[in-house]
Amino acid sequence: MSTLKKYLMMATIASTAYLHLTVNSQESVGLGTPVTEDQLSEFDLIAGPDGDGFPAGSGTARQGKAVYDARCAACHALTGEGVSGNTIIVGGDMNSEGTPLRTVGSYWPYASTVFDFVRRAMPADAPKSLSNEEVYQVVAYVLYLNGIVGEDEVLNAETLPNIEMPNADGFIDQSHLL
Repeated sequence: MSTLKKYLMMATIASTAYLHLTVNSQESVGLGTPVTEDQLSEFDLIAGPDGDGFPAGSGTARQGKAVYDARCAACHALTGEGVSGNTIIVGGDMNSEGTPLRTVGSYWPYASTVFDFVRRAMPADAPKSLSNEEVYQVVAYVLYLNGIVGEDEVLNAETLPNIEMPNADGFIDQSHLL
């Protein structure tokens, strides 16, 4: 038998044995428990630009200031100027001559994206800890700080998707290429 044939036979035997051991070990370990539909629903937090996926609740910037001061100001400072380059959420200009400062007011194309991000990732030290009401309130306050909504404008599942963000036309939709 040639060396190549011996090598191929040994490789086939080794890979078959490895596959057999892997399959059997996965069946016998028994770690974890199946995820229930209720548990899975907690991960389905996507709020789309069309308003799909928004929870019940509402809030205004006036209400959001208290939540923001208590839960957000440590990183984003009292008026959104941030405590570091990555925490600035107010100001910016995408048409600046230098490197643009990308903030909620200057860069984000949809208010729903702001809502979705805050709902799932903020505050950074306790993600998903804000109630739906608090998320609407904080988002209203952040948009207010950026001059996008009024202080008493009510944000909810119906009104939030209708907010026109300053950079809404700054992105090119290439989803049809996927």
